[in-house]
Amino acid sequence: MRLRLLLLALGTFAVGTDSMVMAGILGLVARDLDVSVPAAGQMVTVFALSYAVLAPVLATAAARWPRRRLLLTALTVFTVANALSAVAPTYPILLATRVLAAAGAALYTPTANAVATTLVPPERRGRALATVLGGMTVATALGVPLGTWLGRTDWRLTMWLVVALGAAAFLGLALLLRDLPAPTAAPDLRARLAPLRNRRILVAAATTLVFFLAVNVVYIYLGTAVRPATGGDAGRLSLVMLVSGVASVAGNWLGGRAVDRFGVRVVLLTGGSAAAAAFLALPWASATMTGALLYAGVAPLAGWAVAVALPHHLASIEPSSAPLLISLNSSALYLGVAAAGGIGSLALTVLGAHWFPLVSTVLALVAVSLGAVSTRRRVSGAGTDDPGGTTLIATSSGTAAPAPARAAGSPQGVA
Repeated sequence: MRLRLLLLALGTFAVGTDSMVMAGILGLVARDLDVSVPAAGQMVTVFALSYAVLAPVLATAAARWPRRRLLLTALTVFTVANALSAVAPTYPILLATRVLAAAGAALYTPTANAVATTLVPPERRGRALATVLGGMTVATALGVPLGTWLGRTDWRLTMWLVVALGAAAFLGLALLLRDLPAPTAAPDLRARLAPLRNRRILVAAATTLVFFLAVNVVYIYLGTAVRPATGGDAGRLSLVMLVSGVASVAGNWLGGRAVDRFGVRVVLLTGGSAAAAAFLALPWASATMTGALLYAGVAPLAGWAVAVALPHHLASIEPSSAPLLISLNSSALYLGVAAAGGIGSLALTVLGAHWFPLVSTVLALVAVSLGAVSTRRRVSGAGTDDPGGTTLIATSSGTAAPAPARAAGSPQGVA
């Protein structure tokens, strides 16, 4: 049972590496395909926007597919798309392959989350989901720096790494993942969007969107932001990415515990403010490797703690719709990532490589303000942001079950 969960996590590890490693190879892609770094950054935008749009559509369209077939189909699409990315001769073709890769990722991750809850008894569903979603977090600590280091001379090697990870997950699941329960009735697209009529949910979702916009404006162009410290050396940039990944894992782990102990509001406001301060300091911190590494430790730690609080808060507003709300959080997150490519490109053009992180400072403060508004109202019973409360996750029957807050903090919510 544990092995099957780890194989599901290997798939999310591949997806996480693919979606985040581009930040470390943008310069190489830009030089190889003769485009600017901001233009190369649109690969991240295209992937994230395609994921955000396709996730609810594909989940609805494939709701009646057998889960095993769905997982294997998704990994096939994802792996083939990355192989096409690795051999893409031109920038437009590379962008097209990123859309195809996003379609595979958008189909795989929500399905893997749902399947994980069917492989274990009800009392272990939270831990099972945490294991699968943990693949995304570990990707920031291992996959991204490994991919950056591997592609230090040829970015196409990084894409082949993702292909190998996707193929390994496919083979493992094809051999070991059998006899899954038949899919149950799933909500249609209209039902998935129904919570948007709640104004408080809209504000909370907007908080997620703006905060991840702030985080990724810097993250996508992190290689450019810390270039004064790294001098363009891929090894130094890989070290920065490694520290950032370890801090992300730590932030995800600490964030879940902080939400349980102090409540969503405290974590959201404190973590968001700390992230804003880190963005503000980056133009000066990037002058030295010590400063760059300090930034890489602080900003992801604070950011991933907030990433736990955001879906926890959304689920607490309307617990009966928790699975849909966590899915909404995932879409808002990827919309923020998608917009970050364009906003970051504009910030680079207008403010330059040294000062563009100040845009993230402003956006993070806007997110903190939205979070303060959406968490201000306290109500008793359902919908309270109780410090000791739990996030609800989707079960195999389509109902909601309690899970640790840290399980909901990963980028991919339950769709």
